[in-house]
Amino acid sequence: MALIQVKDLTFSYEGSPETIFDGVSFQIDTDWKLGFVGRNGRGKTTFLKLLMGMEEYSGQIRANMEFEYFPFDVRDPGEDALTVAYELCPELEYWRLVRELSRLAVKEDALYRPFDTLSGGERTKILLAVLFLKEDRFLLIDEPTNHLDKEGRKLVGDYLAGKKGFILVSHDRAFLDLCTDHILALNKTKITVTKGNFSVWYENKERQDHFEMEENARLRRDIRHLEGAARQAGNWADEIESTKIGRKAVEKRERTGKLVSREYVGEKSRRMQMRRKNLERRQQRAIDEKAGLLKDVERAEALKLFPGTAGTEKSGPVVRLREFGLSYPKGNEETWIFSELNLEAVPGEQILLEGRNGCGKSSVLKKLAGKSHELAGAVFHGECQVASRVKVSYVPQDTSFLKGSLKEFARTAWEEEGIEESLFFAVLRKLDMPREQFEKEMETFSAGQRKKVLLAKSLCTQADLYLWDEPFNYIDIYSRIQIEEVIVKYKPTMILVEHDERFAKTIAARRVPVLYCPHISIEKGL
Repeated sequence: MALIQVKDLTFSYEGSPETIFDGVSFQIDTDWKLGFVGRNGRGKTTFLKLLMGMEEYSGQIRANMEFEYFPFDVRDPGEDALTVAYELCPELEYWRLVRELSRLAVKEDALYRPFDTLSGGERTKILLAVLFLKEDRFLLIDEPTNHLDKEGRKLVGDYLAGKKGFILVSHDRAFLDLCTDHILALNKTKITVTKGNFSVWYENKERQDHFEMEENARLRRDIRHLEGAARQAGNWADEIESTKIGRKAVEKRERTGKLVSREYVGEKSRRMQMRRKNLERRQQRAIDEKAGLLKDVERAEALKLFPGTAGTEKSGPVVRLREFGLSYPKGNEETWIFSELNLEAVPGEQILLEGRNGCGKSSVLKKLAGKSHELAGAVFHGECQVASRVKVSYVPQDTSFLKGSLKEFARTAWEEEGIEESLFFAVLRKLDMPREQFEKEMETFSAGQRKKVLLAKSLCTQADLYLWDEPFNYIDIYSRIQIEEVIVKYKPTMILVEHDERFAKTIAARRVPVLYCPHISIEKGL
């Protein structure tokens, strides 16, 4: 057991006015299974880079062991996976690698295939196995679930639960609950460490936020009361002060018939002035105390959605697939990806397509979105019908095509789909996109911020059918909760691919399996 100590850590990128970390201090145990959570763009990956010594900073990071980062950079992805493994960890023992892969349900023969021909899930699992075979390392695991299907996430979660000594960046709540025992939370002004998994941390966070909001409301009431009392005390003090001399003193003697000494009036005035100052000091203390609240309260504002109704009569489905399948012909052979998919989506229903990686889920969405031209050589079979006059909003899995300014993207959305620029930017702000990002090129955005651009556009579209392909890749937990809530409230017609189990349960989506069943048929007579 050892400690990693962070003291007065301060960092900002050169030329940027934004401070990422400002005097941050905490310590963590190297035996912990540490989940790392926070809003997109707050600096999670940046912090991992600081631990690796990849950026200069002020303050101190003390550790008596080396850090190792996932995902690794693979020098030559065309080499077989075993060669890649030995290049990353020359001291590894083959039998130990095979044992680790068996725990991750990766067959030994995968090691003898070119690394770049493996599925994203297989590559992730092999790299993680190699990572844990390196000795005396503290592991920094950055979003390993983005290429994993539901089954893969469970396997990797169980695998990590049996390990220790890592920081895991993930936004998948069920995954974090499965394999972490502490949470490192990157808040607005500080980093906090909490014992327990994600659910324990989130419950404590909500309880603390609720307490601070109630305390803030109480202090607001106290400040208003003290302001009124101080104002009244000041008026009384001024009135008494004015009776020392002049006409008011004469009028008081005439009215009361009593002679009031100047010393008495002076003492009374002094006491009232003191009372006013005391009230003002109490008021300032309440203001100062209030200023310390709500700094780290995440204000996840409610989103709105305006589903369309064109062509979605309640008596008929919006989408109908019957005996639907996908194959790729090659010469005299035909490779099938899936077949016999039957699905009907009625208005107001959310359907989740499920299946292992590579089974064709994304291809189904592309076909429904009118993007089948992106699937070169694909042949679709069976019936595929989308109701007439249905407007579709499609969010693809890939965001790499987003380039140029965000404002130009918004103008194009207005010209092509009538999406108001002000509404688009308002939705991005609610998803915690900083205003300064609006002036930057989208190539500089984090992966989560680019995904938010596409989701914001979709949320602003008055569509009859929403097709979202892994919308939560890289999206932070608070934004996931916001999107869950808007779906539950407005119940749009949706067909989705998403592996976040908590999301699927929250929106109560109907699950439809897409069965991966490749087989090859050869033309007759050959």
